[in-house]
Amino acid sequence: MSSLISKYLPWLLVLLLRGGVAAAAAAAGGKKKVPAIIVFGDSSVDTGNNNFIPTIARSNFWPYGRDFADGLPTGRFSNGRLATDFISEAFGLPRTIPAYLDTNLTIDDLATGVSFASASTGLDNATAGIMSVISIAEQLGYLREYKERLRLSKLGEAGAEEIVGEALYIWSIGTNDFIENYYNLPQRRMQYATAAEYGAYLLGLVEAAVREVHALGGRKMDFTGLTPMGCLPAERLGNGDDPGQCNEEYNAVARSFNGRLRGELVPKLNRELSGLRLVYADTYDLFDAVVRKPVDYGFENAERGCCGTGLFEAGYFCGLGTSMQLCGNANKYVFFDAIHPTERMYSILADAVINTTLHVFL
Repeated sequence: MSSLISKYLPWLLVLLLRGGVAAAAAAAGGKKKVPAIIVFGDSSVDTGNNNFIPTIARSNFWPYGRDFADGLPTGRFSNGRLATDFISEAFGLPRTIPAYLDTNLTIDDLATGVSFASASTGLDNATAGIMSVISIAEQLGYLREYKERLRLSKLGEAGAEEIVGEALYIWSIGTNDFIENYYNLPQRRMQYATAAEYGAYLLGLVEAAVREVHALGGRKMDFTGLTPMGCLPAERLGNGDDPGQCNEEYNAVARSFNGRLRGELVPKLNRELSGLRLVYADTYDLFDAVVRKPVDYGFENAERGCCGTGLFEAGYFCGLGTSMQLCGNANKYVFFDAIHPTERMYSILADAVINTTLHVFL
């Protein structure tokens, strides 16, 4: 606990001042350093894109969104906002990041950022195919389309180039590649004998994706590491070696992947790509600390989700499960369903990432 405090305390001032920085810039009529936040990823950052595609990987129904502004579901896999929503607000941008596929969006909406993310997807196109969701290749295609839409709008060529060039690109993806694909289906295990070998393949996909965004003009990027995926309630339930406990093999895989991402790939890309400022956001240590000692962070339950039994329900099963059970106060829970964090946990993660990593872009 003390080591975490010492890690995050130096940047607490950034958190306290961030609203003032945005307000001061607005008062001075100055341009924001980051005019938009653009998001790639999975259900951790999908703000509703899956509402608009034919897949069962959805959350646009109650009780998801129960604690959102109007109490209505948006397609976010949580009771309220996601970490990227809180980050957007911290940068003086809208309180929520819209889903790119929402046809009601105006150019003004698009100009401050969008999420291309899709629940159940992964870096590996094969992962996206499991639930017929939006692959990372398709998400990159949306970025090209997005840039063209800006260019053809009132913003023009110069406006589009400025937004794309100065935007902050956030990546949150990779968990599904391991727990839904590699460990669940035989194809990738036949190709890659170990999770480490598969992880190296995934890192190659990360590199290719970052290079593509850079080629399109992106320069400010954050790649978020994996959380302790073995401690998700659903993975605790499925832990045959030690039922109810965290799957430490999965956690070790996450730490190994994060180590190579942070220690090898991020420095390499910063060296090789002109003007790139790519940062690695660590969420593993904080998430692990919360799960191990939830009471230290004001939580009462880190082993079950708020929805249903909290052990396996997610997506439509969460909607069905709530006919029997739903917690009264989601703020006491780390997880809202058996996979996804609550709004309060997302807020804690967002604050930590801002204070330790994203402050360089404020």
